[in-house]
Amino acid sequence: MDGTLVETEQYWGEAMAALAERLGGRLSAAARERTVGTSMRFAISELYEDVGVVRSEEQLHADGRWVEERTRELMAAGAPWRPGARDLVVEVRESGLPTALVTTTPRRLAAVVLDQFAADLGGDPFDVTVCGDEVPARKPDPAPYLLAATALGVDVERSIVIEDSLAGVTSALAAGAAVLGVPSLQPLAPAPGLVLRPTLAGVRLADLAEVLRNREQDDPAA
Repeated sequence: MDGTLVETEQYWGEAMAALAERLGGRLSAAARERTVGTSMRFAISELYEDVGVVRSEEQLHADGRWVEERTRELMAAGAPWRPGARDLVVEVRESGLPTALVTTTPRRLAAVVLDQFAADLGGDPFDVTVCGDEVPARKPDPAPYLLAATALGVDVERSIVIEDSLAGVTSALAAGAAVLGVPSLQPLAPAPGLVLRPTLAGVRLADLAEVLRNREQDDPAA
């Protein structure tokens, strides 16, 4: 969701930067990049290391809740679509293909954006939504995408995942899916099963089918 379909990564970045300032430091661009697509625990731990502070487990949880709440407030003001994302979501939905949104974002924050999707598109465009607080393990573990495929009743190896982060790409590839990578804040390196595009602008259903065909040509057993 964040950085793939909608422009919300800047909200997470703004909230993380604000927390760093509350702790008396400044979040570096490199540290922010490392947190893209990761769990809150990992992100806050990276922030502590970058800023040079030591906090208790209880304080880590409190800081994570503060970042989530600040991000939710920013999301509520509006989460613009990433280039090409709306057109692709509409085309995929109209095709009747089973679709899932798989995000590390907790449900209460994702719901803010899902409500915006519903208002813009006249209904929720996804058959299934898997959020970061609803999985046994978060990205880069394959569990979120395996859970989504099971909920949809589809073969994950016949599925295409669209991701913008390294954690998300790693998760999807480990699950066995073909992956279209569209980087936002974090560069992505070529990998087997991964097709890279600079943007979703102009990407259509036929392009997604080509992502799957390319993966099958690379791995005939897939």
